[in-house]
Amino acid sequence: MRYKLLGHSGLRVSEFCLGTMTFGETWGWGASKAESKKMFDLFANAGGNFIDTSVNYTDGTAEEFLGDLLKTNRDHFVVASKYTLTKPDNTDPNGGGNSRKNMMKSVEKSLKRLKTDFLDIYYLHMWDYMTPVEEVLRGLDDLVRQGKVNYVAFSDSPAYIVAEANTRAELMGWSRFIGMQVPYSLLDRAVERSIIPMAAHWDMAVLPWGLLEAGILTGKFLKKIKDSTRIDQKKLKLREKSQNIVKEVQSVAQETGKPMSQVAINWVRQNPVAQMIPILGARSAKQLKDNLDAIDWKLTEEQYQRLDTVSQIDLGFPQDMLNGNRYIFGATFDKIDNHRK
Repeated sequence: MRYKLLGHSGLRVSEFCLGTMTFGETWGWGASKAESKKMFDLFANAGGNFIDTSVNYTDGTAEEFLGDLLKTNRDHFVVASKYTLTKPDNTDPNGGGNSRKNMMKSVEKSLKRLKTDFLDIYYLHMWDYMTPVEEVLRGLDDLVRQGKVNYVAFSDSPAYIVAEANTRAELMGWSRFIGMQVPYSLLDRAVERSIIPMAAHWDMAVLPWGLLEAGILTGKFLKKIKDSTRIDQKKLKLREKSQNIVKEVQSVAQETGKPMSQVAINWVRQNPVAQMIPILGARSAKQLKDNLDAIDWKLTEEQYQRLDTVSQIDLGFPQDMLNGNRYIFGATFDKIDNHRK
């Protein structure tokens, strides 16, 4: 395992992050405490030091499991948690959201469960379209100044909000955001339209989740695809283009002798636009081991381009109008070496 600087910071994290949404069986699925420990130990023994959780994962069980696992060597690990979400049946109007009230309540819950007095990274989990940006910024910066949080980051939020937040943070001397969690895979490249370019511009790490699209990119649904059946292909995201993507992943897997899951993970990992630190989630140590082994090899440029081409999306306006526009550059476009692209 190698290590990367996390975005615009000096924090050194492993090139994979361990996701813990599966730690605990409270939601009716996931891993037992014993299996969670196996996954944690496997990741740590492979050199992994970056752990991701949230105040709401398995209703707090994930953080409690982690608290027990971290207590003998807390300082070695980079621990990230999140706030915003609540239970769907919560009747407290301030029980969720981005407000300072929920932020402060949530961070204390996380610290208690994790049995620590600080978080290395604290994420805003999802933008609520209600809380003023400056309220979020000031609250998070207060946590940094209190020593309860070292760095702050965003998850699942619009690019324009993140850009505004970082601009305001720089102007006010508050803590700027160093990372952005987003769903990203060969079957879901929507974040390429604005979020990934924004992250690259701000020197933010991109931490993709959903790399395997609930197992679709492992190939486990391929045998179910029959034109004569009534498979819910919309639900499985296996329309014609998606099926072609899965088949190309299968083709590359056969060439390399590697599992389809590793092919899909390495396509994300090798993205040339922004710093990628994939989040690996699994329900068993065996699943995690299969995914972790992607670290031992890389796609060739030709294989990467094949996958990139078959999964290409329409970036839409304004990118499609601006990229290579001859009315901007004239006949000299092909002669300009643009190091900023």
